Parts: sequence; structure tokens; C-alpha cells
Amino acid sequence: MEKSMNRVLSRDAIALHLVVLAIVVVADLIGVIRIPIGIATVILLPILYAFAIGVALNPALLSATRRILTPRSTQIAGTMITIAIMPFIARFGTTVGPEIEAIIEAGPALILQEIGNLGTIAIAFPVAVFLLRMGREAIGASYSIDREPNLALIAEKYGLNSPEGAGAMGVYATGTLIGTFVFAIMPPLIAALGIFDIRALAMSCGVGSGSMLAACTGSLVAIMPDQEQLIVALAAASNILTYATGLYVGMFVALPLTEWLYRQSRPHEFTAKA
Repeated sequence: MEKSMNRVLSRDAIALHLVVLAIVVVADLIGVIRIPIGIATVILLPILYAFAIGVALNPALLSATRRILTPRSTQIAGTMITIAIMPFIARFGTTVGPEIEAIIEAGPALILQEIGNLGTIAIAFPVAVFLLRMGREAIGASYSIDREPNLALIAEKYGLNSPEGAGAMGVYATGTLIGTFVFAIMPPLIAALGIFDIRALAMSCGVGSGSMLAACTGSLVAIMPDQEQLIVALAAASNILTYATGLYVGMFVALPLTEWLYRQSRPHEFTAKA
């Protein structure tokens, strides 16, 4: 029985790898596409095509794919995401050393950028509570951009089956689906405004997401190839600091602040409980 189960899992894993390989080959053959729009250029990278094709071939959306990718295949894919992203993060980490002087020079900005993550509360919380009329889901959905460390914090404090956990998971899934597209398209458009230094744009790529980091840095490098080493190094350092400091900012500042704002906006809930 166990051997039969292992054989089925192996078959599912092979099918999954073959589909992924096919997607990568197709995306790579398409290459980089530049679409001029006024003063800026939208840059479409292979990672976007791969993501779009992967969504289109999702067995939950396309019945024809279910013959190849079984529910076990999707479970395997979910568990492999973290493992697959590790070499990528390690590769970015190796770019920090050669540009250490530029990173030290930008040190205060790298550290203070974490304050910018509180912008999710200022923008998303009013929309969630007053426009979408969300309940306590708004706390998990708006206290951060809800990447892996943020999910871990919500899971530890509330549990993922709680309203706060549902809100966090909703944003996590949404970010996974469209975040890569947004982070690939925005950098060239913002850079074209001429307001921000390339170093600031590079640091903005490090939000704690591997796929968003790749899309963002890829777009910036495409428009400024001569600054590739600096862009990649600052983005990697920013991403590392986001992982290191973001959890503490979320734990001691963002989450308590969001809870306080929720109590102020929905006092009747707490009055009823009392």
C-alpha cells in the first residue's frame, strides 16, 4: 500500500515538473517585451508570462489540465514553493558583498524604509473597514502586505482559522496572484517621472517577497542595465532587512496600531462584549 502511494506521488511530481519546465521554456522563448506608453515604457518579463500561464493552466480553472495535474500535484507544488525560492534568495544574498560600500552609504534609508510599510495601514485599513465593511478580517488584511513572516505572526497570535487569519490569507493569495504583475510594471513608470533616485527604487523592491523582488529588479535593470549590480545589491539588502526587521515592526507597531484603529472605528463591538 505504501509503495503504491509513493509511486502515485512520484508520478504526480514528475507531471508537475514537466508542466513547470514547459512553462519556463515558453516564457523564456517569448523574452522581454517593451511597450512604450508616453514618457515611460512598460516592461513585460518572462516571469510574468510564466505566472500567467501557470494561472491559466491551474486545474481548478481548466478542466483539461486535471488529466495531468491531480490534486496531489497542487499539494506538492504548494510545499515546494519555499524550497524552490531558497536558491534564488541565496543568489541575491551573494550580490550584497561586492556593493557593501554603497549599501553602508544608504544605511539609514534602508533601515527607515521599514516605516514605509506602515503605509498599508494608512491606505488599506480605511478601505477595508469603511468601504468594504470588513470585520476583524481587516486587521489581518491591512496591517502589512502579508508575506510569509506576517502570516506567521497572525497564525501565532490569532490562528489562520480566525477572522484575522482569513484576512491575512486573502491578501497573501491576492498578492501572490497579481503582486508580481504590479511590481514588474510600476518601476519603469515611476522611474520615468524622474522624482526618485535609482537607489530608492531599488530599495523599494525588497518587500519580503521573492517573486515581487525578481519582477521589480528585473524591470529596473532592463531600463538601467549599467546599474545592475547596484540595483540588485540594494534590492537584496532591502529584502533581507524587511525579513529581519519587518517581523518586529509588525509585532510591536503595525499590528497593535491596526487593532487600536479597529477598536476606535468599531467601538460598538467592544461595548456589546462588555
